[in-house]
Amino acid sequence: MSERDDEEREFDLTWADGAEHKEPSARARMLAARWKDNPPGPVPFRADPEHRGSSRRSSWVSTVVVLGCVVAVIVLLGYINSRPY
Repeated sequence: MSERDDEEREFDLTWADGAEHKEPSARARMLAARWKDNPPGPVPFRADPEHRGSSRRSSWVSTVVVLGCVVAVIVLLGYINSRPY
């Protein structure tokens, strides 16, 4: 085939969607083979609240830390700008 034939061909999504048969992906085939003998159990959409880490800081602590950093930067910049040369 020449390069001209390749340029005249048009491969787009409507052409691909119009195909009679679509082969499943390799992952889909692998999971289907694995689940044929041993299907997966039900999995909840979200984790139970009791399984959350207890070391997680509360939102007000994070807010205080952020505001403290902002105040420190403002004070530092004010000190730098107020120094005489």
